[in-house]
Amino acid sequence: MADEKKLSMGEIRKTIATALGVAFGLVIGLLWNNVVLAGLKVLKIKVDAAEFTATSWAYLVITAVVITVVMVILIILVSRWGNKK
Repeated sequence: MADEKKLSMGEIRKTIATALGVAFGLVIGLLWNNVVLAGLKVLKIKVDAAEFTATSWAYLVITAVVITVVMVILIILVSRWGNKK
């Protein structure tokens, strides 16, 4: 029989922290995708996005920046928590 390896709390935290970091990164990426598509639409470049004006695109950029900052902070916090021994 193979030796069973017990998972330590540190390994579990590290795994959870990695998964959460990836999830937060995905949120950032999806949001910035919308910002880029809306910007192209405002510049009259054909894209498959809803109708955007310069003002609505600016609000989207501001939202993306704020969400990015929040997600980066969460990634840092979760990484620190995941690296605890």
